[in-house]
Amino acid sequence: MSKVRIPDSYKTPLNTYEMQRAIEFIKSNFKSNLCHALNLRRVSAPLFVEESSGLNDNLNGYERPVSFDIPDVGTDAQVVHSLAKWKRLALKRYGFNVGKGLVTDMNAIRRDEEVDNLHSVYVDQWDWEKVISRETRTVDYLKQTVQAIVGAICETNDALGVAFPSLHTSLCRDVYFITTQELEDRYPTLTAKERENEICREHKTVFLMQIGGKLKSGKPHDGRAPDYDDWALNGDILFWNDVLEQSFEISSMGIRVDEQSLASQLKLAGCEERSKLPFHKALLAGELPLTMGGGIGQSRLCMLLIGTCHIGEVQVSLWDEKTVSACNEAGVMLL
Repeated sequence: MSKVRIPDSYKTPLNTYEMQRAIEFIKSNFKSNLCHALNLRRVSAPLFVEESSGLNDNLNGYERPVSFDIPDVGTDAQVVHSLAKWKRLALKRYGFNVGKGLVTDMNAIRRDEEVDNLHSVYVDQWDWEKVISRETRTVDYLKQTVQAIVGAICETNDALGVAFPSLHTSLCRDVYFITTQELEDRYPTLTAKERENEICREHKTVFLMQIGGKLKSGKPHDGRAPDYDDWALNGDILFWNDVLEQSFEISSMGIRVDEQSLASQLKLAGCEERSKLPFHKALLAGELPLTMGGGIGQSRLCMLLIGTCHIGEVQVSLWDEKTVSACNEAGVMLL
């Protein structure tokens, strides 16, 4: 059975030509807004990293990276899952100071992704990272940054509505902040995804905080690698999606681990062997800057602002036959 869901009476909001114009508009406009809001500068980023470097994002720990050998270099490489660790090292190497950061156009392949309306094996996002001080490793600073990102998204949406009058996506600028434990306490009988749907249905724009550690139920709300976000200072930006009538994650972000939280989280996750990798050794030795950062889905943002029901309407990827057939029958064009 196909995992795709086409809402009743759904029609793609724009024709193919106008869709491409709108995608270009969103990507250009939002990147400018984000850089202005967070004081970021664009840098070049890798598509792959050396397998032995420890720089690749392990995500939930079970995903298999796409690996290949490079005979002329004499090493094995991995296509990145994300640039969570690479960005922090780059901030040091490129000489960024406190209060300044970088942003990249990150492209990745996640071969084990379960594809559906929102998920593809091809990932495109704005990966950003910013140097912060010890004094700003706080929940308040995290919340201020979230508000700035949501503001940049809403400004892009307003501009899109002027450039494309047929689009009428409505977003709420007021962010509702809640921790995963508070959410579990509020809806103890629901699944994690059902809890997200209920809180977003009520508050429209939500920042769900503290993802990675176990809750009172004995399970984490969602998986998070132990070696980039501080589980006490991270979260997901969620919007209510009117087209799909569900919560819609735009960004995973947070204040990054310092020496103490990295050691603690590696132990909790049973991954203490990672402390011997070059990146982790440098971090534990205090050789890397304190940072915060995240990824903001490019195709996800286009989906939300344009109002499409499937990510394949705004990006090119590969889909199973049942998904292609279901979309064809509904008149939904996958790029």
